[in-house]
Amino acid sequence: MIASAPSSSVRDVIAETRGALCRASDLVKRRHRSEADHPLATTMPSFDGMLGGGLPRGVLTELVGRTSCGRFATLMTALQQITAIGEPAALVDQGGHLDPQAADAAGIDLDRLLWVRPKKLSDALAAAELLVATGFSLVAVDLGLAPVKGRAPLAAWLRLARRTSEHRAVTLVGSPYRLSGCAAGMVVVASNLRGHWSGRVGELRTLEGLKANLELVKQRGRRSETVSRLAFTLPEAAFGVASEPFTEIPRKDAPHVQAI
Repeated sequence: MIASAPSSSVRDVIAETRGALCRASDLVKRRHRSEADHPLATTMPSFDGMLGGGLPRGVLTELVGRTSCGRFATLMTALQQITAIGEPAALVDQGGHLDPQAADAAGIDLDRLLWVRPKKLSDALAAAELLVATGFSLVAVDLGLAPVKGRAPLAAWLRLARRTSEHRAVTLVGSPYRLSGCAAGMVVVASNLRGHWSGRVGELRTLEGLKANLELVKQRGRRSETVSRLAFTLPEAAFGVASEPFTEIPRKDAPHVQAI
């Protein structure tokens, strides 16, 4: 049976719509390209302002701080934000701190979250590099409490940073002390942790949360004469409410930053 040639009207419709037709996968890639240069905003406007709009894409960001400084809560906030818009995310949880029920209550879409639990630092970095290369928009890495288990050469950190740049992903590493060396393009340090109490001195008082300072001590492309600082209050099981806008101060007024 010989198929008849399409009529002129059908040929005209095909010619007019040919440029507008595309595959669904092409639409997804086009969307990713349009969002590639937009930072990932968090639920803390002052924190986003300090970072220049949010967590940068294509940059390895390290958040450094000791216990109860809001480090893990920051990772959870980023996971909530990315899964809320329908994007997949991954958590490399070396510290073993994720509580799925609490994460679900915090608004994280667990159906879009891949949870990896390595035992050593080298395995955590290798898993993060693989996940970034696979196409996850956000890879959060929690290295747990000090001392971090295992060791990893600087080359492993540099590979992770290179993969992050190539795929325009958001890679956020939470660590108890600086570990990424020169690989991180942005470093935020939480310091001066202290209790925030309500009530008068001498009367019954309630611990409402913890106060800390966030300092942006490293950002590629930023002049080194100043350091950004943000004071925030960390309520229980939440990230933070800024107690004052972020400020830029001369680096000489923060000598402890130079030692990091």
